[in-house]
Amino acid sequence: MSDCDCSIEVESRQQSRVLITLLAINAVMFVVELVTGLLAESTGLIADSLDMLADAVVYGIGLYAVGRAASAKIHAALASGYFQMALALVVVFDVCRRALFGSEPEPAYMVLVGLIALVANVICLTLIAKHRDGGVNMRASWVFSKNDVIANVGVILSGGLVYLSGVRWPDLVVGIAIAYIVFRGGMAIIADARNERSQSISAKTFE
Repeated sequence: MSDCDCSIEVESRQQSRVLITLLAINAVMFVVELVTGLLAESTGLIADSLDMLADAVVYGIGLYAVGRAASAKIHAALASGYFQMALALVVVFDVCRRALFGSEPEPAYMVLVGLIALVANVICLTLIAKHRDGGVNMRASWVFSKNDVIANVGVILSGGLVYLSGVRWPDLVVGIAIAYIVFRGGMAIIADARNERSQSISAKTFE
């Protein structure tokens, strides 16, 4: 029993270190992308910055859940999923506002910062990969990190299209696409957490 407890403790420490690193990276990139997105009038960058904020919150909640009971991990995952979905709606609102009142996105900023964010998220994805089966909260972190990489590629491509076409619509489209990805990711985590809770309840019923 002692060996088992030690193994769990070591795994919890490793997960905590990974989540702290992911939290720091996403918090920094949130600030960088938000400031650049506002200056560049880019919905894609602003959407991606809010995605970074959502992920930072997710990692913080996941950090809280590490080493705790399964029920705490399930509640943490549910909170993460709902928060992601709420931020996705904020992005949709921003896209609609810019579509109505106009914007002039700067493609150079979009591509440059998109590339930096892509590198940051690939690092995050690599770090979380080995822990993606470590519980529902860690699976949530894996899903969000994977979606981030997809979103970053979208920002880079939209920056290139804005440059080539001279119109702002690719930026608005990628903003909506990121909102969709974030919303779907939140739904997936909520479904996973609810399934985990159902299995836990069933297991207790048959004990």
